[in-house]
Order: sequence, then C-alpha cells, then structure tokens
Amino acid sequence: MADGRQTPLMHNIHYFIKWTILSVITGIAVGAAGTVFGHGVILATDFWQKHHWTIFLMPAAGLVIVWLYHVFHEEKNRGTNMVLESISAGEEITVATGPLIFVSTILSHLVSASAGREGAALQIGGSMGTLLARVVRLDDKDKKIAVMCGMSACFAALFGTPLAAGVFSMEVVNIGVIYYAALVPCLFASFIGSAISSRFGLVPEHYEIGAFMDFSLGGAALAVLLGSFCAVVGILFCSSLHKTGHAYRKYFPNAYVRILAGSAIYMVLTLIFRDLSYNGGGLPLIEQCFEGHEVPWYAFLVKILFTAVALEAGFRGGEIVPTLCVGATFGYTVGALLGMPTGLCAAMGMVCLFVSVTNCPVSTTMMAFELFGFEAMPYFSIAIAVSFTLSGYYGLYSSQRFAYSKIRAEFIDRQTH
Repeated sequence: MADGRQTPLMHNIHYFIKWTILSVITGIAVGAAGTVFGHGVILATDFWQKHHWTIFLMPAAGLVIVWLYHVFHEEKNRGTNMVLESISAGEEITVATGPLIFVSTILSHLVSASAGREGAALQIGGSMGTLLARVVRLDDKDKKIAVMCGMSACFAALFGTPLAAGVFSMEVVNIGVIYYAALVPCLFASFIGSAISSRFGLVPEHYEIGAFMDFSLGGAALAVLLGSFCAVVGILFCSSLHKTGHAYRKYFPNAYVRILAGSAIYMVLTLIFRDLSYNGGGLPLIEQCFEGHEVPWYAFLVKILFTAVALEAGFRGGEIVPTLCVGATFGYTVGALLGMPTGLCAAMGMVCLFVSVTNCPVSTTMMAFELFGFEAMPYFSIAIAVSFTLSGYYGLYSSQRFAYSKIRAEFIDRQTH
C-alpha cells in the first residue's frame, strides 16, 4: 500500500522538477525574445508617428511580407490558428513561424498598419516552445505543454499581465477545457517572461479608471447592459474580419495583388480620417479614453474598418490590441451617452470585447484585475460573464474549439464562426 501511494507522488515530484527547469529556460529565452520584439515594435511605432510619410510605404512593406512568406514556403502558414492546432490536433509549428512573424509584424507597425502584437507573441512563443521540445526530445503530450509555456511567456513579456497570460494559453484552445497539466509551466514561464521584459524597459500596461460609483443595483444593470452591447460589437468585429478576408480572397486571389489592394484602401482611409488616430495598434486612442479627451462616437466602427482592411490584406501582428481599442472607444461612447463614468465604461468595454472575441472568461477576468486593479471587480465580473454568454460561438480564431455549450451543460465539440 505504501509503495502504491508513493508512485503517483514521485511522478508528481518528477513532473514538478522537470517542468520547473523547462519553464525557467522557456521563460528566460522567450522573455528575452519577446523583449527584443517589443522594443522593435515600439521603435517602429515611434518612427511612423514622427514620420507620417512611412504610411505611403505600405505597398512596399506588404510586398516584402508576402515575398518573405513565399521564400520560406510559408504561404499557407495560418499563424495563431496553426499554433492552436499544434495543441489540439498535433499540427507541427514550422521553424520559420517565429522569425517571419517577428519581422513582418515590425514591418506592419512601421507603416502604421492597424495590427496588434499579442497575436505575434503567441506565434513567437509557440514556435520557440516547439523548438525547445525538439531539443530536449519531449514526447507529443509534453510538446503541447511546451508550446503553451512559450505562448504564455511571450504574451506576458509584451503585455505585462502574467496571470492572464499564464491562463490564456491553457484556456484558448478548447473552450470549456483548461489544460491543468500546463498550470505550473505556464505560470512560471509567464512570470519570468514578464519580469525579464520589465527589467529591460518594457512597461506593463496599466490604466487608471478614475472615480466610479459604488456597486449597486444600478451598477449591476450598467454591467449587464454594457456586456450585452459589447457582445454585439464583438460579433460585428469578428464577422467584419472574416467577411473582409473572404472578399479579398475572392476578388484578389493573388497574395501580392491582395496586399497591394489592401494598402491602397488603407492609405485612402488614412487620407479620409486625417488625424491618424485609427492607424497603428490603437494604444494612444485607448489612453485618450482614460485621460478625459473627447473621442468620436464612431471611433470603434472606424477602428474595426482599419483593422479588417489591414490584417485581412496580409499585414501581420494580431488582433488583440485593436480589439482592446475597439472595446475602450465603444465603452467610452456608451458611458458618455448614459452620463456614466467614462473611465469605468471604457475599462469594461475593453475586457468585454476581449472575452467576446477570444471566449476566455477566466483569463479575461484576470486581465481586468491586472490592467485596472481590483476595486471595480463586481463590474468586470458581471460584464465579462454577460458578454461571454451572449457573443455566441464567434471568435477570432477559426481553429478554436468549443468543448462545451455556452448555454447547456452538454458536450458539443464545435468550432468558432
């Protein structure tokens, strides 16, 4: 009996020691890569903001991106979807994925494409996790943990939310199922990656929501209302991206022509909306929502348009920062119309949009606490739950699977729209 009890315990101790070592290695290596990548994105963003003429280099940058993927035979590389399928279906992440998304994302930011960086982080981290698995010869099951570990480390390094990053990679693959075997590796690597990036100058994201009313029945009603509205906006965002991509492929089947057409449309949009608020990822626009500056009521719609035109044409980076921008501007608009605290509404809008397009309520709740603090916890919790439920089975990632229904306690096994 004693030996029977000892064997599982020894297995757990072996697992803990092994993954502590591997997660430390992953956290350091991926955190360092994420830090370099983050500084590259910052430099590229600062450059275009000081030299607006780089916007007119979009066609050239786009052609280089398409050419790079062609040279490395990665035309069919599906980015984050491929990373997710490496966990759910055993698809192999190619060696070129990390370097290609690194370079192409910086090029996209250099010409002010409306793209994020966390999608790139998932690909860089997943690629490096796969490389580590090959080097130490992990089996297929452990390789999945290594991929999630790398995803968490790079996401945390870039965004500075280690709790959310540690859980996100375990939650995003199959909604309703969390890969608890990766809990220690992902959290260890996430906190190490975040610490490294912070040590070398990447400032974690944090926003002050300002004064807000004490939580009450009226506050609960506001959270439900805003969560419901954000679910609709999230569906609109996902549908816009998918339909724009379909239209691009239908009318411009050649990737070179497609990215040239997208560049032309994007430059025309930039000339129409001349203040450049909708160019780039959208962090300055988010900051305006919390600093009390006036934001146009239609800002969230325009940001959706800019993001769909850029990303579906072939520019790289990801959708997360634009998603947060759409959420912040929409929340700000709702708050201004209702006479409610705009900082609180912008914050709820950000996390509600995030959960509506990623379908990850646990990591979204943790992100809310890390970005805005715990004081408004009741608002965030209710709004996130409502937005998650009402957004249905839409999502940014077509490879994401729903293991369980959102509205019934039953197994469904379906993919996002």
